[in-house]
Amino acid sequence: MAEQTKNQEVIILWQASRLTLTGEYIVAPEILKVHGSAIGTLGNFSASIGKAKSKKTFNVSAIVAASLKNGTVLQYAAELPENKRKILYVDTEQSPYHCQKVMKRIVRMAGLPLDKEPKNLEFLSLRRHTPEIRIAIVEEAIYHTEGLGLVIIDGIRDMVYDINSPSESTKIISKLMQWTDERQIHIHTILHQNKADENARGHIGTELNNKAETVLEVAKDKLDSNISTVQAVHIRAMDFEPFAFRINEDAFPELVDGYSFDKNKSESHFFDYSELKEEQHRQALEATFPESERYGYSELMKALKRGYATINCIYGENKLCKLKTFLENKRMIVKDTAKKYGLNPDYHY
Repeated sequence: MAEQTKNQEVIILWQASRLTLTGEYIVAPEILKVHGSAIGTLGNFSASIGKAKSKKTFNVSAIVAASLKNGTVLQYAAELPENKRKILYVDTEQSPYHCQKVMKRIVRMAGLPLDKEPKNLEFLSLRRHTPEIRIAIVEEAIYHTEGLGLVIIDGIRDMVYDINSPSESTKIISKLMQWTDERQIHIHTILHQNKADENARGHIGTELNNKAETVLEVAKDKLDSNISTVQAVHIRAMDFEPFAFRINEDAFPELVDGYSFDKNKSESHFFDYSELKEEQHRQALEATFPESERYGYSELMKALKRGYATINCIYGENKLCKLKTFLENKRMIVKDTAKKYGLNPDYHY
């Protein structure tokens, strides 16, 4: 009897899965875009990958903030339907204290007050639970949150015991596909890259690459660790131009204007020692640091641009990054304990 019931259920599922040539099927609504290219649609899932300290969570904070305000933050433009404005953020790695810091950052970036709970954002801290319990909690929240449109899973690796287990990986990816399809939501996950290469970690990373509609790579700039770049390593829609961001003094990610992605791999990653004479550097640095001025990172880059322009050196963002690294290595500029940069007038060139 049980076998007959099971067969009947399979028959129903089979019939419900059949497509027809003349049937009308709805195009998945696009809720997240970068430069006009869709990176997130309802009924699908996407992922961010990156090495440790690449600022993946800062990048995802911008996605959530854009979705909260239904506008643009960084380069992410969100357009959630009126009946799909709720956002669920799931963190599997951090303590409640650090999760709250992320939540506050998102709320501030969205331009919302900190003394009032955001009505469209629910934040879950699941660090203390086992993978099975985490999955169960997330599933319960997804199916019982009215108006849900976007789900963030920061640390999908913690939804499985073994990231190299094909069965566990297939199970959690199947869950993502089931949840997004049945609830018509979008899920964005975060996963580390391997230390030795650019691939997402483990078998679960392979499954993500195969099934996600978009995979974003967040990477530290090779010349300046304060800058992170974002590009699509896999996207079903039209590809978008990569962009770069840094963290400003308010602990917000902000765009790096004029950043140029180096397509010429043979180009030097270093500022040429012989490009300028010591006298030219000193003149430019005195213009950069009038009256022993000290700067945070963002102000320093702007000040260096202005200072070196006084000696007719007009540098773009990439060149300024090389210059900053050069100046620090030569101890021509130094950073104090408050992370402020200042001129070291007694440097030896």
